[in-house]
Amino acid sequence: MGEIDKVAWILIEDGRVLSTRSMGKEAWYLPGGKREPGETDLETLRREIGEELSVEIDVPSAVHLGVFTAAAHGHAAGVTVRMTCYRAGYRGRLQPASEIAEMAWLGYADRHRTSAVDHIIFDHLLAEDLLR
Repeated sequence: MGEIDKVAWILIEDGRVLSTRSMGKEAWYLPGGKREPGETDLETLRREIGEELSVEIDVPSAVHLGVFTAAAHGHAAGVTVRMTCYRAGYRGRLQPASEIAEMAWLGYADRHRTSAVDHIIFDHLLAEDLLR
């Protein structure tokens, strides 16, 4: 049916990963979003994180973490999401902006509160000993 192309930021502190909840939604998502036509991964990451969390990604510090695919949360059957994930430093003070209602640091025990693709990413982070 189709694939949604997204780029996500993996920010981990004390064994927890930064997650966001959009206004009107119950599920938590890793911060990031859809690529605009012609954008590179890091251009998408920089734009989306600036819009959502009011900080600037330190692009030279970005490290590719992996690409993960699953059924797209809240979409018709057959629609998948392809999430390209990066770790990177940032400048500024984290604060929700745009459509983001709140942010939180989630541990592995919070995995059930996230989307299907985030479940796979949480499993990966746990296996890499990055998440508690």
